[in-house]
Amino acid sequence: MVLPGKPAEIFDRDAEWAELARFVGDERPGATLGVVSGRRRQGKTLLLYELARATGGFYFGATEATETDSLRRLGTALGRHLEAPGPLNLADWGEAVDALLALGRERPTTVVLDEFPYLARASRDLPSIIQHALTPGRPERTASRTRLLLCGSALSFMGGLLAGSAPLRGRAGLELPVAPLDFRAAAAFWGMTDPALAVRVFAIVGGTPAYRREYVQDDAPSGAEDFDDWVVRAVLNPARPLFREARYLLAEDPDLRETALYHSVLAAVAEGNATRGGIAGYIGRKATDLSHALTVLEDAGLLARDPDPLRGGRSRYLITEPLVTFYQAVMKPTWTALEQRRGADVWRRSQRRYASAVLGPRFEDLVRQWVLRFAAPETLGGPVAEAHAGTLTDPASRTSHELDLVALGEPPADGPRPLLAVGEAKWGRRLGVADLDRLVQAREVLRRRPGVDAERTRLLLASAEGGTDQLRDLAADRDDVLLVDLPRLYTGE
Repeated sequence: MVLPGKPAEIFDRDAEWAELARFVGDERPGATLGVVSGRRRQGKTLLLYELARATGGFYFGATEATETDSLRRLGTALGRHLEAPGPLNLADWGEAVDALLALGRERPTTVVLDEFPYLARASRDLPSIIQHALTPGRPERTASRTRLLLCGSALSFMGGLLAGSAPLRGRAGLELPVAPLDFRAAAAFWGMTDPALAVRVFAIVGGTPAYRREYVQDDAPSGAEDFDDWVVRAVLNPARPLFREARYLLAEDPDLRETALYHSVLAAVAEGNATRGGIAGYIGRKATDLSHALTVLEDAGLLARDPDPLRGGRSRYLITEPLVTFYQAVMKPTWTALEQRRGADVWRRSQRRYASAVLGPRFEDLVRQWVLRFAAPETLGGPVAEAHAGTLTDPASRTSHELDLVALGEPPADGPRPLLAVGEAKWGRRLGVADLDRLVQAREVLRRRPGVDAERTRLLLASAEGGTDQLRDLAADRDDVLLVDLPRLYTGE
């Protein structure tokens, strides 16, 4: 089977399309199962619909409905696909799954069940039915080359499909997450060539494709001078869907039941209370009472735990969706004024808060992402395996250093792990020699610590404002100092 080329209307997603095309193009006998997951509005439906269309396959988009209604809709869609005289009468899901397997009797056939959680919640035994249908040696499976793809946006549910003792564990040949676009791809998607503008926009809407299209009706800032007006008319405007989107992100996942608690946890993190203890203090709960809420938000893809590589057992939490951070920091405290269409006044008063609570932390994260994904191995003296923020304690001086970047190499077979870089990342401040001196001191402390090899650690200074002339002169004469400005962040290695 000739693998289909990616349609022009699908932006980026080359790796995802290649994996899907390889999966559905497998010529070997026997039906196979794949699972595709990702938060809503990332383009999963378009990706799978176009895949089914390009391969002559079958696509079915589920809705919230009873089991009987869903089977009726599926039978109607199958009848239309097969050009039958009328709908197929599917008595139950066992019969329905066998009908889907029968589509692949002649050739590899793509079959997509989109929004699978809707079907599974109305029919709790559906995963077990699929497991039985795909039993090795079962004639309906061995005689089929159906490539069955289950897709869903409820990340906690989809993550559980193949986990632990779940019925489908061990049955899937593909497990594909569809993540938001990275900051470079997002800039290209929004048509932005000005990196400073791209960071400002990304800090609000992140890399979710739908926020560029449906949610703002293709309204993008025409330039840096249009950014403030764009925020008011596209984000802080009660008439635009983006205005309430951050609230809906929690409401639409059925596994997130204690929404008040989850909103409070997210608010705490947006306020800079990133540790478990800090979150607990902010919302007035015991730290031990937060385990479930933090786990649920992680499973839902809204929080990520970032371990501190310099303090074993310590970690901080990051909000993964920029729009949620922006909502918690800027919109939620001024919600009444925004509903009264006073967005321009709110935005004018929120500049400092946007810079400190939204833009600054997101820029630090972009620098870490650049180190992980885009920096060449020779830039940092080797491939980066992990990049985190860290807190370094100096026992001799009884001081601590907050490091925006701690980049670690691959663990060696024996000996200490290479510490490739430590760094400072600041959005609104030009970095100078004093910042470099602080990193030099931190490196000296690390060189005295066991467990890491800091002998060749690079010192990275990243700033949207750039470095002072003196710092640039020093960096030009030293191969252990690395300066990263906005152009390098978006185009360099």
